Amino acid sequence: MNRSAHALAFLSLTLAACGATLYPPRPPATPGPPIADPTPSRVVIHTTISSAELRRQIEVRIPPEGEGSYTLMGTAQRYTWRRSPMELSFDQGRIGARTRVLASTVLFGQAIDVPIDVGVRAEPVVTADYRARLQSVEVSVSSSDTRLRLAQGVAGALDTLRERVTAKVREFAFDLRPMLAEAHARIARPIDFPVGDARACAELRVSGIEAGPTVLADGVEKELAVVIAPSVTLPCAAAGPPAGLPPLANVASLPSGPFTVTVPIAARYEELARAMNLVFADGKLFFSKEFPGLYLANPEVYAAGDQLVLKLRIAGPIKRGGFTSFLDGDIFMAGHAQVVDNELRVPDLQPTIETRSFLLKLKASLDGDAIRDQAREALRLDLGARLAAVRARLSSDLSFALGAGDGAGGAGCLRSNVSKIEVTGVYPHQAYLRLYVALTAQASVYLPCPALPRR
Repeated sequence: MNRSAHALAFLSLTLAACGATLYPPRPPATPGPPIADPTPSRVVIHTTISSAELRRQIEVRIPPEGEGSYTLMGTAQRYTWRRSPMELSFDQGRIGARTRVLASTVLFGQAIDVPIDVGVRAEPVVTADYRARLQSVEVSVSSSDTRLRLAQGVAGALDTLRERVTAKVREFAFDLRPMLAEAHARIARPIDFPVGDARACAELRVSGIEAGPTVLADGVEKELAVVIAPSVTLPCAAAGPPAGLPPLANVASLPSGPFTVTVPIAARYEELARAMNLVFADGKLFFSKEFPGLYLANPEVYAAGDQLVLKLRIAGPIKRGGFTSFLDGDIFMAGHAQVVDNELRVPDLQPTIETRSFLLKLKASLDGDAIRDQAREALRLDLGARLAAVRARLSSDLSFALGAGDGAGGAGCLRSNVSKIEVTGVYPHQAYLRLYVALTAQASVYLPCPALPRR
């Protein structure tokens, strides 16, 4: 028997044992869904209410005309009034509103119309129950009409009017809860989106809402922060019902501008294997130039300690010198997962001891380095491309129209834009892989909603 025949006979004997597992059995799977375990983050939303919208809201809530009574020399006197449109101003942290009221009454048996100037200065606040109110109220009521000056001296008519206006201003409240409850419901609703050929869902569980100081600049501007516990599960994990709108917390300060939220992504290893299958043509990866029928298939990923283990089926015909043998067995490789520029890699992926021993026996026929390199390439996943769909979906689903609250008409909107998604870490667990993704975004609420610029 010549040398080639000896080599082929040795190869055939070796191949006969290839159906056996070449690595210790896989650890039993841990039951239960993938767990994201998110850390609370703040989504800062810049809120802008224009002076025109604020004036409109005040016009809706303060009637343009009315009637009342006052006492003159022990006799009740009736009066009616109508006002001019409100004029707003902003000064030293307060909103100013002025109007001229034309009061009609009977004074000493004569019907008269008296102009009265009414001014209000107050500080806008939002209470814990989401009601916009005015505090530190100052009301001024004056008239240049000498007839009303006499009534003021006799019956305190202007004082009576001032007291009533002050009471009305203090009663003024703009209920923001309907509008914010609508936004809360949209934010708290899980967002379903594709990741490759799998389905994932993002959940933004709201645990608190904070409000920063009010800025008056031809309108009202305020930073709102929604405290969320964001997570992404792949596949979607069953989520409990969202909690209701939490009380508002007024805080001394909030950061403005773009914010960053860290989102944990919990993915089952089965989903990682499905993603790997995308680079296998018809489920097979042919790697050998010397034996073109030999292929890798059925990728399976699981964890062993802090390493990822890749199990691959190696199968196909090996032809040499007129003789044909068939290889069909499992090989195993292990390495540490890393993320480099939004790409998941296992750069130190190497055959396990058992697999290395197997490949060494077949060194004359199989190139173990080629198998390793092909496996490394198959495990390289461009997460940036997959997360582009997440970025687009979050930007669109978290931008929507809002009602004005109180049924007063008008429409606002919440607009958000996720500008960057970066994978910052990857950690294998026994039943799933957890990745941490940092999202940089901006969000704003406008009332009313401005038109988008043309592109």
